[in-house]
Amino acid sequence: MTEQDLDDIDFLAEDDEGIANQSLEENQRFEHYRFVADKGQNLLRIDKFLSVRIEGISRNRIQQAAEADCILVNGQPVRSSYKVKPLDVISIVMDRPRRELEIIPENIPLDIVYEDDALMVINKPAGMVVHPGHGNYTGTLINAVAYHLNRDNIKDMNDPRLGLVHRIDKDTSGLLLVAKTPEAKTNLSGQFFRKETKRLYAALVWGNPANDHGTVEGNIGRDLNDRMLMRVFPDGDHGKPAVTHYSVLERFGYVTLVQCRLETGRTHQIRVHMKYIGHMLFNDERYGGNEILRGTHFTKYKQFVSNCFVLCPRQCLHAQTLGFIHPTTGEELYFKSDIPDDMLSVIDKWRTYGSVGG
Repeated sequence: MTEQDLDDIDFLAEDDEGIANQSLEENQRFEHYRFVADKGQNLLRIDKFLSVRIEGISRNRIQQAAEADCILVNGQPVRSSYKVKPLDVISIVMDRPRRELEIIPENIPLDIVYEDDALMVINKPAGMVVHPGHGNYTGTLINAVAYHLNRDNIKDMNDPRLGLVHRIDKDTSGLLLVAKTPEAKTNLSGQFFRKETKRLYAALVWGNPANDHGTVEGNIGRDLNDRMLMRVFPDGDHGKPAVTHYSVLERFGYVTLVQCRLETGRTHQIRVHMKYIGHMLFNDERYGGNEILRGTHFTKYKQFVSNCFVLCPRQCLHAQTLGFIHPTTGEELYFKSDIPDDMLSVIDKWRTYGSVGG
């Protein structure tokens, strides 16, 4: 395993709505390396055990891999403090098959909101995969960033110390932060880890929440029966702690426009937490929001909802604001992205529908 392999596991990048939502294979785990402890193995922390067996890897990077559930012992994820025992089978897994992944620059237009020598803020459209992975080695946002930076031979996006500081789903639109120097990535990743950034999401959800403000808490982890799905484990026996705060922006009767603020950054967090409280994101196919979950049985209403699904053929979720401290100047920066046209068209249709009483 190389330093670049483990950098791809960076648990700091497991932000917002995560990296998934691309293909079945991406939601599976692929074994990259395996070690079997000797019969005479003394009890030893797993980060120490691996650091002497993988050349050029720091214990800190191994600890991050453990935080991302990428280190398994006898098939179960373990933390970096786990003590290796005799005959333990230790696997290092990732969400893509083992292969050398080269980021190929591609001339793909980017909506760059801000750029300087240290970083870029990009407004990602819905439908664009963020990072190359299994089944999506080209046509991604990072391929486009590589072309943008390589035009003047500025940066090499194959350098794992550069690039995305956080990620959002393929079908989620909105603001993303890209680091152009190793120092900037370290600084900005630390801000995300310490929850010092300011991020808000706009989401259209099914139903009419009882309160104008609320908080959803519950561990999020992969569904034990379907690895394509994330789910809430309320008893805390699986998954990782997750907290989502939401506020109602506008009510339309059968659907509601809400604003979400995340304390944590688990895969599909908003989508999973809102489903957990009975308010699935509108047209979220993976989590059941692409069905008519509220309203009447009239044919006219069913056609209205169907037309809305066509107007916005993805989950109605947009990463609307992004605030952070500039890693070089110390200046507080704050950016806002307008809700895109596909979501706006659906919101306007519901607003009109509600105003005329259906």
